[in-house]
Amino acid sequence: MASIVTPLRRSYRSLQWLAHERPVIFFSLLIGISGPVLAFTVPPIRRNYFGYVPPESIPTTYPLPQRPRRPVEGYDDE
Repeated sequence: MASIVTPLRRSYRSLQWLAHERPVIFFSLLIGISGPVLAFTVPPIRRNYFGYVPPESIPTTYPLPQRPRRPVEGYDDE
């Protein structure tokens, strides 16, 4: 049983040492680990508890008018 817990105990001790001796590296690890965790947990929470509805998609084409096109006049296009 002790052999299963030993790697966890070692990693906990190393993280504890890192927090005391090199806090910049420790907190950068915490922020780096929390990013993917938040990426999977925040969207469902926003959708289920706060009623978030994604915005409409941005149009990719310009809508053309529903009338016949008039030829251009008076601009010396001839």
